[in-house]
Amino acid sequence: MTGPDIVAAGAVVARKGRVLLVHRPKYDDWSFPKGKQDPGETVVVTAVREVEEETGVRVALGRPLRSFSYPVGESGNKLVHYWCARVAGDADVSSYTPNAEIDEVAWVPVAEAAGRLSYDLDRALLSEHLAFPRRTWPLVVLRHGHAHPRDDWTGDDRLRPLAPDGKEQARALPAMLSAYGVSRLVSSPSKRCLQTLRRAARRLELPVDREPSLSEEGGSPAGLLDGLLASREGVVVCTHRPVLPVILDRLGVTLPDGLDPGEMLVCHHREGRVVAAERQSPLPE
Repeated sequence: MTGPDIVAAGAVVARKGRVLLVHRPKYDDWSFPKGKQDPGETVVVTAVREVEEETGVRVALGRPLRSFSYPVGESGNKLVHYWCARVAGDADVSSYTPNAEIDEVAWVPVAEAAGRLSYDLDRALLSEHLAFPRRTWPLVVLRHGHAHPRDDWTGDDRLRPLAPDGKEQARALPAMLSAYGVSRLVSSPSKRCLQTLRRAARRLELPVDREPSLSEEGGSPAGLLDGLLASREGVVVCTHRPVLPVILDRLGVTLPDGLDPGEMLVCHHREGRVVAAERQSPLPE
């Protein structure tokens, strides 16, 4: 089977009982901001970039919404991914400069949005958002990037570094974590985990908290997770494959095949409970 001809991403951005809509003069329609994926870009990064380009508003992604696939042109197919999102910068759109693609941006009251939207797909997205409109916080469970093979390493395993492809994964990580509004980095003290987060720490200007319970040699991270689920901040925890089952069990998330090196499980939680989870890779598939 072949994939879609066009991949795009966008968001339902909500704030104080209003949602952010855009008007496209070419089609004379109102919709949620979205746009096409650039080469080498994940759909997560696409969603944040496109919202800012089309509205001037910088956002952080919340729980995922449904994806839509529909025909375009004579024989093509388009797949669009959506998330809930919150404003992460200035919400004012009064200074937005109209252009040929988007000539109007507006914060529309939720009660009026369904009537303003031009398409049933967007109205379905709005209904899905309104079914759980409360804000969530991301807890990102990250397995460290591809590491130097264990069988070829003769030193202390805690000092085993990332392999070249693991370093490539780490280079892509800052944009992904920024898209979810992560503001705290927690890591196993093992070198391969610290290297995975090193570039993100520099780019996001955040320290890395070393947590022994996330290491293969440490104890249970259950207490750490309890505290993180009670917090109201975006957090990433970088750990190892053998530790993942304990973490997933505490979070109440089923992931039979675990995570591949460099992959992340983004758990959107509220009041100590995970309400949605999504599996993402720092590199586009």
